Amino acid sequence: QVQLVESGGGLVQAGGSLKLSCAASGNIFDINSMAWYRQAPGKSRELVARIFTGGSTNYADSLKGRFTISRDVAKNTVYLQMNSLKPEDTGVYYCNAVHILNYWGQGTQVTVSS
Repeated sequence: QVQLVESGGGLVQAGGSLKLSCAASGNIFDINSMAWYRQAPGKSRELVARIFTGGSTNYADSLKGRFTISRDVAKNTVYLQMNSLKPEDTGVYYCNAVHILNYWGQGTQVTVSS
């Protein structure tokens, strides 16, 4: 079992920044990758960015250059730095860990006002 706890969401004006955190605990040693997804109201959940155990990353094409995924291995924490936020970035952001199973956090709300 892997437990994921997100934090850092909130309300921000367009053009602002937020940094999300996802702390992993439990059986973390066989985690293959961790990622951030988001779900806007009325839309399906979509991948934002993923980071693999070797450190490589991939991003949704539309978010490259504004969002950065990183990790602190010692803290078992993955981060998502979000810059130049737009109202369309509003949604619930979920942390994901790929293990034998897929694990999800409870989500953190990000609201970008225009």
